[in-house]
Amino acid sequence: MTRAGLTPLSVQSDASAYRAALNNQWAGLMLEELVRLGVKHVCIAPGSRSTPLTLAAANNDRLTLHTHFDERGLGFLALGIAKASQQPVAVIVTSGTAVANLLPAVAEAGLTGEKLVVLTSDRPVELIQCGANQAIRQHGIFSDHVTEFHDIPSPTLEIAPGWLLTTIDTAMYQQSIQGGAIHFNCRYPEPLYGEDVDFSHYLSPLKEWLADDQPYTHFQQADAGQVTLDNLAWSSLVAKKGLVVAGRMLPGELSAVQVLADKLGWPLLVDPQAGGTSDWAGYDVWMQNAECRRHIEQAEAVLQFGARLVSKRLLQLIAERQWQDYWLVDPLSIRLDPSHRRSQRIQANIRVWAEIATQQLSASVHSGWAEPLKRASAGYFELLAGREKSLNEVSLAAHLPCWLPEHTELFLGNSLIVRLLDMCGQLPLTATFANRGASGIDGLIATAAGVQQARQAPLLCVLGDTSLLYDLNSLALLKQADYPVVVLVTNNDGGAIFDLLPVPEQQKESLYRMPHGLEFSHAAAMFGLNYSCPNSLQEAEQACRQGLSQPGATLIEIKTPSGQSGELIKALFAEVRNATLL
Repeated sequence: MTRAGLTPLSVQSDASAYRAALNNQWAGLMLEELVRLGVKHVCIAPGSRSTPLTLAAANNDRLTLHTHFDERGLGFLALGIAKASQQPVAVIVTSGTAVANLLPAVAEAGLTGEKLVVLTSDRPVELIQCGANQAIRQHGIFSDHVTEFHDIPSPTLEIAPGWLLTTIDTAMYQQSIQGGAIHFNCRYPEPLYGEDVDFSHYLSPLKEWLADDQPYTHFQQADAGQVTLDNLAWSSLVAKKGLVVAGRMLPGELSAVQVLADKLGWPLLVDPQAGGTSDWAGYDVWMQNAECRRHIEQAEAVLQFGARLVSKRLLQLIAERQWQDYWLVDPLSIRLDPSHRRSQRIQANIRVWAEIATQQLSASVHSGWAEPLKRASAGYFELLAGREKSLNEVSLAAHLPCWLPEHTELFLGNSLIVRLLDMCGQLPLTATFANRGASGIDGLIATAAGVQQARQAPLLCVLGDTSLLYDLNSLALLKQADYPVVVLVTNNDGGAIFDLLPVPEQQKESLYRMPHGLEFSHAAAMFGLNYSCPNSLQEAEQACRQGLSQPGATLIEIKTPSGQSGELIKALFAEVRNATLL
């Protein structure tokens, strides 16, 4: 085998050079096995202690390298690539607080299942907790946020190279089943740089592995990937009045769920993360109308695909009703029902399961039972369209989906904007991504950058001002974008989401909204992005269409008065509650 990092080029006897060469040899073995197990992308931050891993990645021609100077953003960049590619993505950082900065992305991956392979470099054990520079306790730093953790000792000839490969194989197999991040903490003694040494005798047990391109260990799971349906339980479910709920799912899965819902004749309530809409859109708002609420409460069963729902009203409905049946289909193995209902929990591929269920479905007894709620949805959007036409966050959410050129994909931020799109938007059928595991406001720009690097398509990222401030460094990841990317930021001078939450009124401004008084034109200039600040819906549409039609990155800033969004939403809710929608 002649891949760089695995075949020695020269012989040295110096002990320190020997240690450096063995560091590099172990790192090369690790990266090579990760490649054989499906890793195609590696995200790297600068650092000296991580040199063996960094050079091993750079020397493996089957890896695509991505770099960022900010480890927190780097973690979310990797998360975005993993989210969009559905493949494991490696992350390499140096020792110390660089490792701690990966925790937010690792925690998100632990909740939503993206596969991160975290390779952190560390001091040898004799340099921990003795005053050595840049040394912190990295052992188990991510706690149970990771699927597996392995503390890799300082490289030594006393440990067979097969141990290193089987350690990686076992962890990657567990990740293939459970998802989430795995963590290898690699302890490298100095020196970290040096010439190669002949390790052919040490590597002789790997002779066959070195000669091919297959993983060292082969795992086989019986009946993996097969989907079955309990026909008796299925027949009982479809005999009821039911709801189909589409939560977080992969691009292309919503279409299969839509076909099943149409054949059932049940209403389809689509979360923004599902990547589309339905004739029952706006349910978070029209469900506050008493007549609509009474009608939807006729439902006896819920068939839910994917979790992490945005709508507060829908979550309340699921939690409060005494359902005869509650089925939840999701590929993750973790618990996903915050109301802890008695349920049928089905771990399966959403598209495959929906297609099989459709094939085994005959006529539905209660087909069309929720047709009046279609009219309610249409009436609600007529009411919404009749309101003021000025540029604000509510009108933006209502009009934005109509501005997207064909094949534009979406990344949705958290806090207020995703709720407004859920309440007021009718999203197009397109690939849609979000970080709705921990639902944090950190790392959103970096995640969106990772999504686009994996998808290679025009992307609109919509988020709030505090979210952008929190990840401002990651605008650097967008300046070299080969495809159009638009970051649309709604600047309401702080956390407008708190206008909708029961926080203390006297402290709301100073301790919750936290006004910042900033705008983003200088940030766009600093990172070399195009910039626009429209003053009307027409100007906003023009800026959005233009930004999504040209290569490179554009920052569009929508400025709205502090407190306006909360007032508009409360007024909208009050009007819908008193409207005749059925």
